[in-house]
Amino acid sequence: MASVWSQSMVIVGCGNMGGAMLAGWLAGGLDPARVTVVDPVLKQVPAGVTLLADAAQASAPDTLLLGVKPQMIAELAPGLAHLAGPSTQVLSILAGVELATLARLFPGAAGHVRIMPNLAAAIGKSPIALAAQGLNETARGAIAAMMEPLGTPLWFDESLFDAVTALTGSGPAFVYRFIDALAAAGTELGLEAGQAQTLALAMTEGAALLAAQSPHGPGELADRVASPGGTTRAGLDVLDADAALARLVARTLRAARDRSAEMSRESAS
Repeated sequence: MASVWSQSMVIVGCGNMGGAMLAGWLAGGLDPARVTVVDPVLKQVPAGVTLLADAAQASAPDTLLLGVKPQMIAELAPGLAHLAGPSTQVLSILAGVELATLARLFPGAAGHVRIMPNLAAAIGKSPIALAAQGLNETARGAIAAMMEPLGTPLWFDESLFDAVTALTGSGPAFVYRFIDALAAAGTELGLEAGQAQTLALAMTEGAALLAAQSPHGPGELADRVASPGGTTRAGLDVLDADAALARLVARTLRAARDRSAEMSRESAS
C-alpha cells in the first residue's frame, strides 16, 4: 500500500460525514490534487479537489471511500465496481453495511474496511472504530495511520460494531441533546437564551477537555466537583435518583444499537 500521503483517493458521496473526514485529512496534509469526489448533487469541494458528478469518469484509486446512504449501496455498486481494483482498499462509513456485504459487492478489491467516525473528524477529535477483512498487518497499520489525522483509531471485532455505532457514531447527537437541555433549563431559571447556550457550550467543552486529560474517570470527576451538602450534590441527587439517568442512557444506546443491527440485516438481504 502506498504511503498515506501519496495515495490517490476517490470519495463517493461526500455529505456531512465524508466532508468532515475530507476536511480532517486536508488539514493533516493530504494533497487535495490526489482526491476526487464523486457526488451528483454537491456543488463545491475544497480547492484543488476534483469534483465529478458521474463515477464513470473516475478511475480506480488506492483508496475508495464509500459515503453514500447505506440503503443505496446495493443499487450503486455495479456502477462503482471499476473503482474497486485489485490494489484498491474499499473503506466504508455506511452504517449497518457489513464487511461480508462489502466483499460481495466489491469482490475485486484488495481489502475492505468498515469505519465508524463522527463529525469531530473535521477537527481531528473523532474516535474512529475500524474493522477489516482481507488486510495484512502492514495494510492495517497504513489504514490506522491514515485515520490518525481524524482522531483516535481503534480496531474492533466487527461483532461489536453495532454497539460502537450507538456509542460513538450516534453519541454526539445525544450529547448535543443534553447540552441543549442544559441551555433550555438555564433559560427556565431566568438566563437569557443566548447566554444560556454560550455558557452550556463553554462548560461542556471545558469539562470534556478536562476529562480527556485527567487520570480520574468521569464518575470520580463528578464526585470531586460535588461537595457534601452543596449545590452540585443537590443536582446529582436528582440525576442519580433510581439510576434514572443511567437507565435512560442505556435505553438510548440500546435503541441505536438495535437499529444498527436491523440495518445490517436489511443491507445483507
